[in-house]
Amino acid sequence: MRAEEKIPKPLDPDILTLGYSARESWRVFEIMAEFVESTERLSHIRPAVSVFGSARTPPDHPYYKLTEEISRKLSDAGFSVISGGGPGIMEAANKGAFHGASPSVGLNIQLPHEQHNNPYQDISQTFRHFFARKVMFVKFASAYVVMPGGFGTMDELMEALTLVQTGKTRRMPIILVHEPFWRDLVSWFRNTLVQEGMINPEDMDLIQVINEPDQVVEAIFKHYETHGFEPTVMEREIQLRL
Repeated sequence: MRAEEKIPKPLDPDILTLGYSARESWRVFEIMAEFVESTERLSHIRPAVSVFGSARTPPDHPYYKLTEEISRKLSDAGFSVISGGGPGIMEAANKGAFHGASPSVGLNIQLPHEQHNNPYQDISQTFRHFFARKVMFVKFASAYVVMPGGFGTMDELMEALTLVQTGKTRRMPIILVHEPFWRDLVSWFRNTLVQEGMINPEDMDLIQVINEPDQVVEAIFKHYETHGFEPTVMEREIQLRL
């Protein structure tokens, strides 16, 4: 066998480990860049409402049309609307706001499937990391509007409930839209989580279940009747530690 045909030796496992460690360390800077860039781009959009829902809902579905109507009303009422920037209910949220008076914001995520950016975004920001994106949904929101959806929607809902419950972000309206879809989940919260002491009875007050678009807007304004939409000094300090 000629010298150039020799089978190469396998790489030393210690060298491989060192390479992965270096990559992991440098990834911190990539994460920092996502936070810095997105904070700078979104810092002027307040007051804003984050809208969540399924990526699989087609444009002719009643949920899509309901989301579009709610987002248009929110936009015309002076709220920027933040969605995940993808298809389905995310697109409906962006579309309603895009044709309204206030900015339509899409926080897009790089995924192997399901996610492609919808065209109804005045402000578009793409993330590689779910956790950085989730912070931005919370950081700039004055309310959550949660439409029917799957695991991703449930993840965002539970994140919001946990952060408000534990005082890691300020108290804000968390509105579940379309009562028939949420009925069994809310019942499970009340009849299992509360009854078994997993949450306090007053934690149920964190959730509102609403069906009508006008009532969604009214509920948000009602929550902020006693103080403005702008965070207080204490609330800003809390959000800095989010």
